[in-house]
Amino acid sequence: MEWTAWFDAPEYEFARQVLQRGIATLYLVAFLSSLNQFPALLGERGLLPVPEFLARFSPLRRPTLFSWRYSDRLLRAVCWAGMAISATLVLGLPQLGPPWVPLLAFLALWLLYMSIVNVGQTFYGFGWEMLLLEAGFIVAFLGSNQTPPPRTILILLAWLVFRLEFGAGMIKIRGGREWRDLTALYYHHETQPMPGPLSRQAHLLPKAWHRLEVLGNHFAQLVVPFFLFAPQPLASVAAGIIIFTQLWLVASGNFAWLNWMAILLAFAAVSDPVAHALVPAVPLDWHPAAAGTAAGGSAAAAAGSQAPVAWLVVVLVATVFLVVLSYRPIENLFSHYQLMNAAFNRWQLGNTYGAFGTVTKQRIEIAVEGTLSAEPDDTAEWREYGFRGKPGDVRRIPRQWAPYHLRLDWLMWFLPLRTVHEEWFYAFLAKLLEADRPTLRLLRHDPFDGARPRWVRARSYLYRFATRKEFRVTGQRWIRIPLHESIPPLSLPPND
Repeated sequence: MEWTAWFDAPEYEFARQVLQRGIATLYLVAFLSSLNQFPALLGERGLLPVPEFLARFSPLRRPTLFSWRYSDRLLRAVCWAGMAISATLVLGLPQLGPPWVPLLAFLALWLLYMSIVNVGQTFYGFGWEMLLLEAGFIVAFLGSNQTPPPRTILILLAWLVFRLEFGAGMIKIRGGREWRDLTALYYHHETQPMPGPLSRQAHLLPKAWHRLEVLGNHFAQLVVPFFLFAPQPLASVAAGIIIFTQLWLVASGNFAWLNWMAILLAFAAVSDPVAHALVPAVPLDWHPAAAGTAAGGSAAAAAGSQAPVAWLVVVLVATVFLVVLSYRPIENLFSHYQLMNAAFNRWQLGNTYGAFGTVTKQRIEIAVEGTLSAEPDDTAEWREYGFRGKPGDVRRIPRQWAPYHLRLDWLMWFLPLRTVHEEWFYAFLAKLLEADRPTLRLLRHDPFDGARPRWVRARSYLYRFATRKEFRVTGQRWIRIPLHESIPPLSLPPND
């Protein structure tokens, strides 16, 4: 039928390749992150053990494969399976077969990772977890190399990046005054959860530049997303602006895979002719109908859709399902009480996004120290534990970790913003007293080389980036000022 040709978008094959392989890569990183960190954080002997969590909640509310049984061995099997499936998608192997093959592969990733997220508690309570789940579910319906990319799915992916960008923009406008008076970037590079190697240089840029950054952010998040649905080449230009601004965020901080996901999703609006004009190596003839579409031809329209009827039906059913789920996020976008990073159903589809409605003005860091001394008095020698990502050593250059997610380090940033008296943090201190090897492997430096400290404590420090003059004099990239003892010295009972 002639009208069904509209559902084919052969001129977006490059976008499909980027979306499928890129999102599969982020799934690979997410499963690797879980493989390395989940057992120590949430495993059978973790800080917040999953078996105890499962005993307290209904599996009907949080679907997970672990509702029947959890073990660290099973968790590792899920991670390895997810990594294996992701790797095949990155290589493009399932895409060589019928469209059902990549569909099943991505749905498997979605189900496996959702099983982890739904028992991950506070360590998985980040917006990019649900973003990865929703993106993986939608990308599952992009089909394979045997069929043209479905236009409705590309539109839904553009709608996802619209919700991500516009939602974040609205959160900022409705949030702290610093976003409205253009001063937010006076502080953000310094106080963000996990600075990167260029964050200090970004912070030291002139204030006039920071005000331009905020203006550019408002333009990119509040104006540009609407043009993702405009005719070409406007849609590709809008995608390019989003990609550029997200790359700046990648360079100036560590936000796990959030920025990389926004970059990948923006490619849903980039057509092959535009990509070819920028990078001639991108071909224009991925599909027989692509050349005619690029030249304004109507050969595809005369012949109808090139996709099998059964596949077209599946895509349309998925499209209707996702459109219906969009009602709640649309309502939330225009609500005076806009929610940030919230799921409206247990399958984590049709979510709302947004971050940094307010910007922290000062950076407070919690340092964890231990001592071998019998008494934790003024004569005790206190040694500080080193974390992989969060600031500690004032001379150390912050590392680039994204898209890898250091979950313990991120939660350490939240402690002074909420309270240090978190269940997981006391469990963490107890693990340090036990010299628990899985826990110590999450750290960069154990000052006791595997030995048990007699006491541990937590202290608060005010951190700020050193000026260029201070760095030349001291060699320090951070200036830190002691504040107070957040948690007094703790030790294990004598029989332990």
